[in-house]
Amino acid sequence: MHAWPATEVPVLPGQGRDLDIHDTATGGRVTLTPGPVARLYVCGITPYDATHLGHAATYNAFDLVQRVWLDTKRQVHYIQNVTDVDDPLLERAAATNIDWTALAERETALFREDMTALRMLPPKHYIGAVESIPHIVPLVERLRDMGAAYELDGDIYFSVESDAHFGTVSHYDAETMRLLSAERGGDPERPGKKNPLDPQLWTAAREGEPHWDGGTLGPGRPGWHIECVAIALEHLGMGFDVQGGGSDLAFPHHEMGASHAQALTGEFPFARCYVHAGMVALNGEKMSKSKGNLVFVSKLRKDGVDPAVIRLTLLAHHYRADWEYTDAVLEAAQQRLDRWRSAVSRPDGPPAEAMLEAVRTALADDLDAPAALAAVDAWAEQQAERGGTDEGAPGLVSRTVDALLGVAL
Repeated sequence: MHAWPATEVPVLPGQGRDLDIHDTATGGRVTLTPGPVARLYVCGITPYDATHLGHAATYNAFDLVQRVWLDTKRQVHYIQNVTDVDDPLLERAAATNIDWTALAERETALFREDMTALRMLPPKHYIGAVESIPHIVPLVERLRDMGAAYELDGDIYFSVESDAHFGTVSHYDAETMRLLSAERGGDPERPGKKNPLDPQLWTAAREGEPHWDGGTLGPGRPGWHIECVAIALEHLGMGFDVQGGGSDLAFPHHEMGASHAQALTGEFPFARCYVHAGMVALNGEKMSKSKGNLVFVSKLRKDGVDPAVIRLTLLAHHYRADWEYTDAVLEAAQQRLDRWRSAVSRPDGPPAEAMLEAVRTALADDLDAPAALAAVDAWAEQQAERGGTDEGAPGLVSRTVDALLGVAL
């Protein structure tokens, strides 16, 4: 599976700062100090609908992580998956009388278009669950053979008790885990499980559903969590720098994935840092496909909204914050873009070196994008009020906003 095209990231003078970021697993700040190649895994979409602003906010957060790392002169090895076979996709395909593969391909293509328009840096490897099955099957077989998984009516379940570190990503209590498991794709009420929280690793073939050769597991399809584990271990290995996604992935997805990998390898941790983005709401409720209260990136673009305005809408909110979308926040972003473009259109202006350092400082401080925007706002205000004589200033502002915020002026 191919990703979307990359945009060139301008090289800025000087060097950026190491990123201090909130780690869900420790509950506090950590300073990320990757080697020359930083390793990032961000969980991708289940392609049964178009990209909404909640998706875009999550991918924007990890695009900022990449841009901060690039500014420290590191390379970035970024992996993203596509869950191109899963219950929600199959259910939507059946409900709309569309072939499930055609639905997945259509929505994945639209996601690529949205990411390209928003100038999100593409992953080095963009990998689907289906193409990963040859890597998934041996992992499930190994977990079963080592006693970390068991069979139940043909399905294979992971035993959460096989990982001594289970629970150290989300830190939820057992009752909260059980409730969230039921809400987020688990089956805690299924009789016969050793532990209600045990997740499926392999789903035995069901009539009318796609399935693949599972070797000694029998025909079937992979569970959600083992998909990401197989891809991450194949391309990043254990102990990669950041596992990322929306805050609703901390449990069960990231918790279970970590335990799968740790049981498989005997190593800890799966990821050195777990970073989670907040949720976007509409009309008082979290924006989600199940609720249908979605604002689609593609619809905004079709309505003539500049993708830079969409991106500035996202940047105006701290990545960990839950926030609500309104027409007013979109209008505020349009006004900001107009001010910035007017400011950099002049041949000279006030010196911009302090603005660059302020943006770097803000982003290194737990990706404080609103503070970074305020630093550019301050320069644009000086330009509007007093101007300046530094001929390189508008160009430096444009390159800073492009390189670190992903917005083309």
